Amino acid sequence: MDRRQLLLGGAGAGALLAVPGRTAVVMQGTGDGHGFPMPAPQRRLLPRLPDPDPSRTRLELGWRFHEGDIPTPEPQGHNDTYLSVKAGNAFGAAAMVYDDSDWAEVRLPHDWAAGQPFVRTANVSQGYRPRGIGWYRRALRLDPADRGKTIELHFDGIATNATIWVNGSLAAHNWSGYNSVYVDLTPFARFGDETNMIVIRADANAKEGWWYEGAGLYRHVWLVRRAPVAIVSDGVHCDPRQTPDGHWRVPVTATLASIDRAAASVTVEASLLDPDGREIATERTDVTVPVLGRADAALTLDAGTPARWSVETPTLYTLRARVLRGGEIVDERRVAIGFRSVRFDADKGLFVNDRPVKIKGVCLHQDHAGVGVAVPDALLAWRLERLKAMGCNAIRMSHNAPTAELLDWCDRMGFLVMDENRNFNPAPDYLAQLEWLVRRDRNHPSVILWSVFNEEPMQGTEAGVEMVRRMSAAVRRLDDSRPITAAMNGSFYNPSNVSTVVDVMGFNYYQGDYDKFHRLNPTKPMTSSEDTSAFETRGAFATDSAGHVITSYDTDAASWGGTHRASWKNIVERPFVAGGFVWTGFDYHGEPTPYEWPTISSFFGILDLCGFPKTAFDIHSAHWIVDRPVVAIAPHWTWPGREGEPIKVFVTSNAETVALMLNGRDLGVQRVDRIMGNEWAVPYAPGRIEARAMRGGKVVATAVHETAGAPVALRLTPARTVMAGDDEDAQPITIDAIDARGRHVPTANLATRFTVEGATLLGVGNGDPNSHEPEQFAGPAGERSLFNGLAQLIVRADAGRGRITVRATASGLKPAVLTLGRADIAPRAQIAVVPAVLKLRDWRRSPVFTQRPDPGLAPADGDNNSWDFIRSGEPTPGEAQPGWRIYRARIIPWKRIAAEGGVIAFDAVGGKAELWIDGTRIAVKDGADTAPLRAPIGPGAGPRIVALLVDAPAGRPSGILGPVAITTR
Repeated sequence: MDRRQLLLGGAGAGALLAVPGRTAVVMQGTGDGHGFPMPAPQRRLLPRLPDPDPSRTRLELGWRFHEGDIPTPEPQGHNDTYLSVKAGNAFGAAAMVYDDSDWAEVRLPHDWAAGQPFVRTANVSQGYRPRGIGWYRRALRLDPADRGKTIELHFDGIATNATIWVNGSLAAHNWSGYNSVYVDLTPFARFGDETNMIVIRADANAKEGWWYEGAGLYRHVWLVRRAPVAIVSDGVHCDPRQTPDGHWRVPVTATLASIDRAAASVTVEASLLDPDGREIATERTDVTVPVLGRADAALTLDAGTPARWSVETPTLYTLRARVLRGGEIVDERRVAIGFRSVRFDADKGLFVNDRPVKIKGVCLHQDHAGVGVAVPDALLAWRLERLKAMGCNAIRMSHNAPTAELLDWCDRMGFLVMDENRNFNPAPDYLAQLEWLVRRDRNHPSVILWSVFNEEPMQGTEAGVEMVRRMSAAVRRLDDSRPITAAMNGSFYNPSNVSTVVDVMGFNYYQGDYDKFHRLNPTKPMTSSEDTSAFETRGAFATDSAGHVITSYDTDAASWGGTHRASWKNIVERPFVAGGFVWTGFDYHGEPTPYEWPTISSFFGILDLCGFPKTAFDIHSAHWIVDRPVVAIAPHWTWPGREGEPIKVFVTSNAETVALMLNGRDLGVQRVDRIMGNEWAVPYAPGRIEARAMRGGKVVATAVHETAGAPVALRLTPARTVMAGDDEDAQPITIDAIDARGRHVPTANLATRFTVEGATLLGVGNGDPNSHEPEQFAGPAGERSLFNGLAQLIVRADAGRGRITVRATASGLKPAVLTLGRADIAPRAQIAVVPAVLKLRDWRRSPVFTQRPDPGLAPADGDNNSWDFIRSGEPTPGEAQPGWRIYRARIIPWKRIAAEGGVIAFDAVGGKAELWIDGTRIAVKDGADTAPLRAPIGPGAGPRIVALLVDAPAGRPSGILGPVAITTR
């Protein structure tokens, strides 16, 4: 099969086999009366995001995790206290030799809070899920060929406050769950058989938001290995600029660093590649990088008249930056860029490429049903596809830096982005977070606005103004091409307020002030940075306050906000308002407004926690879609027991007129109110209700609901019919119930069970903001109730070509089986997992003795000078005369070894030797030549004292010449 067939999902690649029992079902659209609200599956693979930095490799397998804090023990005695403050001598769970053998093995990204039960006493804003503190440990081996390289660890996001140790040395602190942490591993690195140990303590008790924030290493983690002289992380700035004559240039600045021992002269080459990979322009410049210092290489590429990046045609070019040394390429980055101009006008709003564009945006938090904040890259793309389908063109990253991959998708799919800083604070630690955000994101064509804060009480004070001035100056030092805004919720008219020192005024609500502010500030561009805050429960069409259910007719909103329709009306009628960002695109865990327990998530979303559409989806489709006709009907038409009662029928469309019919009977024609929608009161009668949208008297779109019968079978519908067998690709699968005619049953609320083969079950959900059912399961089986007809499971494909099979059952219903193709797509490289072995690395070496010493001899407590500190594998140089030495170590055996005993193995010992454990001799090495030494260790809890007496021959290296490990028997 060729690649084209594979991408189309052709035979053998996994054509759709979504079946109740094993009878094929053709997926239906909403226009045929079958009522299924999700799109038909795509018959293609999702393209993989390219990696811009070939020097980095994912480090996401083989992590060990412990939920709960592990207090660091108090040092016992002066000697322990002395050592505890020395580099490489971290105590407790951060120690190199800490016993983590009974910790759970986890794969990253990992959000441990997503698997927690809902607990009433837990924080309401965080969604009633306990968070707490967790520890991660990961052993790592570095190839000796990596010696001399720049080596870094990249943590893309740790929730929330993090402490990071490398090889027993405290290497980094971080105070936010949203910025990346880059750790220079170079000075701590060990190579070959010596194992490196990475330890992270993640304190998720710390809160930065009033929404669900997750817990742990929830974004990607990378090991970076670069040449000694290389471009630093986020070190390429290449945001295109248009010249007055209409041509484009790409100013490139590459920041280089060096760990060499002498100043290094290198050549930096920048090339512009078109969308097909053809080279358009190349320039070179030479730069000298000082020892352990940095230097900038600046050059400019002439791009001519390239194709523009826009919402409709997000054309991307590639900036390739290389470092050459001695004529050889030693480092490379590839940065996706787009050629577009952005301008905010005080009277006419936003212009992209000198064309007016109304911002049709949503605010997003980063969690999703089933996976919490550890959202797979492919699921990020699917969420954006759902937004794009309703005409959304902009995302506000509220209220924090997004995962980098989300911006990559926005570049490729044509979204405008308001990139937002989390912590409003110009103090050094927090200013560094803002500067990191700008450095990382300033090349993305999707990013059109920097937001320095959201709804800060100091926004109307002199101090707030001074804070914004300093933060804005930091942004402009790094990027002067995009305007700066702040999301304000009041204080607009105070004598001192931050609207006076930002480029674009951002309104959070206060829609009644649009005209006044514009009148008083006629030269200040403005946008709605947040609006709406309307409430809907997906699939519900009557409010039940006692049951925490809110109608989806778009009639209920927070006191500070407005309905979806009224809020957009206020924006679209005012050309001077650049557009708006609806609160929110998706429901999110936490902040369960307007209710609290047992409600555990928001009601604000246009789509629910799973991405299932609410009525608001159709409302905004009518508002925002201009390139095709749309029409939709709410509610569904399955209301047993309500025969003859009037049902409010709400129709949304972007056409000119709409006609409504029930069972072929004409219910009248109305001129379309594109903003507010159209309503009929229709006495309920089972059957078929149809809306016909017309332009010029011709039908251009139809929407149909038919009354569904009793559910008889389950159905499984994937987002895509084929997945990449790369151990990474993920997608949601919808579970619903159908009647005997294959129609979706929107009132089904029954329990379903399912199993997954050929893939990993990541999580489940159903969009119910009041559900306390678990969202994660330990194995391949799970369960979830349908909520108003729908539920969702999220799967990640296993590696290799094959099949994925999902089976779903429910009591009294015919089961469903879904079979998907798993294409032979190579997994991304991952750093190899290091087998768990208790290593003995650190020893005290005695002075040389002319006579055999007592094996119990030890340095006095506090004596840190008369015995050397050495490591396994460090030979003792040969001396003129033979002599004895003691090599002494203190170990705490792992729990299983302590209980059952084990084996201690020295790979290489030079000289005759005696091995003693706790004062008992357990092995003897008779020969002086280098050889291994092994002996059993009896059970016993630590600490244990290991003493190796070595009789070293004259003139030959001796001692512990290789690794030492203790293993189970």
